Amino acid sequence: MRSRLAAALAAALLCLALPASAQEVEGAEVAVRLEDPRIYESSGLALSRRHPAVLWTHNDSGDEPRLYAVGSEGRTLATLTLAGVEARDWEALAAGRDDRGRPALFVGDIGDNQGVWPEVSVYRVPEPARLGDATVPAVRYRLRYADGSRDAEALLIDPRSNRLYVATKDVAGGALYRAPSRLRTDQVNVLQRVAKVPPVVTDGAFTPNGRAFVLRDYQAAYVYAAPGRRVGSLELPLQFQGESITVTADSRSVLAGSEGPESEVWRVPLPESALARVTPTTRPPPAAPAPATGRGGGATPFLVAGVALVLVVVVAAVALRRRR
Repeated sequence: MRSRLAAALAAALLCLALPASAQEVEGAEVAVRLEDPRIYESSGLALSRRHPAVLWTHNDSGDEPRLYAVGSEGRTLATLTLAGVEARDWEALAAGRDDRGRPALFVGDIGDNQGVWPEVSVYRVPEPARLGDATVPAVRYRLRYADGSRDAEALLIDPRSNRLYVATKDVAGGALYRAPSRLRTDQVNVLQRVAKVPPVVTDGAFTPNGRAFVLRDYQAAYVYAAPGRRVGSLELPLQFQGESITVTADSRSVLAGSEGPESEVWRVPLPESALARVTPTTRPPPAAPAPATGRGGGATPFLVAGVALVLVVVVAAVALRRRR
C-alpha cells in the first residue's frame, strides 16, 4: 500500500509541475466520467462483450468483491457481487469466455506489493445478458509463477484462444507470463515467463480482433503484435493514478482509466503506424476479365468492328491502285 500511495503522490506532483499544454495528447478525449461514489479506486477496466458501450470496472483493495457496469453517461447500470470471494488485492479485469464459449469476466486478484504470496487468484463470472444488481457464483483459478512470487496489475485474455496472460510490475524490469491453454480448478496453474515488458505496467488488454495487445504504465501505452514484439507506443493523458486500460470495439483506440473519485476514462487513438503493422492489408479483388463473346461483351464488339474497318480501308486502297 505504501508503494501505491507513493506512486499516486508522485503522479499528482507531476501533474502540478507540468504546464497544461504538456498534459494534452493529440486526439484524446474524455469518453466517460465514473459518477458512482462507490467507485473511488477504479483499478481494472474491461469492455462488455454483451452490451455495447458498457464498461466493467472494480475498486482496488478495500472494497467488497463486486464489479460495476458503467454506461456511456457514466452511471452505474448494474453491480455484480461475487459470492464467497475475498477482494484481497484486486488489480485487473479482462473479458473472455467460459467453458461453453459464453461471455465471461475474469477478475485478477494478483496484487502483491511485497512479492511474498506463494500463489494468486483469478475469478471468473458469467457476464449477464441483462444488466441488474445480482450476487453471482464465481469460479476460482489458482495461479503460481514458475520463477517465484511477483507483483502484478495487468491481466489479459487473447480473444482467439481465451488464453490468459499476466504482466508483472517490477522496477528492475517486468515480464509477461502465459497461463496453460486450459485453466484447471483442481490444481494450481503455473504461469510461464514468455517476454520482457516495461518495468511499471499497471494494466493491459488485447484488441478485440486479437491481432495485438496493449500494456500501459502511468504515462504511456505500448502496442505489441506478439509477446516481445513491440510495434508502437502512445502518450496517455496525465491522470491521478492511471491504472486501467482496455481497447475499443473497433480495435483502433484505447480507453484509459484512473483511480480516484469521479475519475475520467480517456479515449486515445492508437498510432496509425502501429495499426498498419497489426492489421492485415486489404487489396481490392482483381477485375473480372471481359467476356470473349456474347451480347454485352464489353470491348470485344468494338475491337471486331475496328479490325473490320481497317480491312475495308486496306481493300479499298489496293483496288484504287489497280485502277491506276
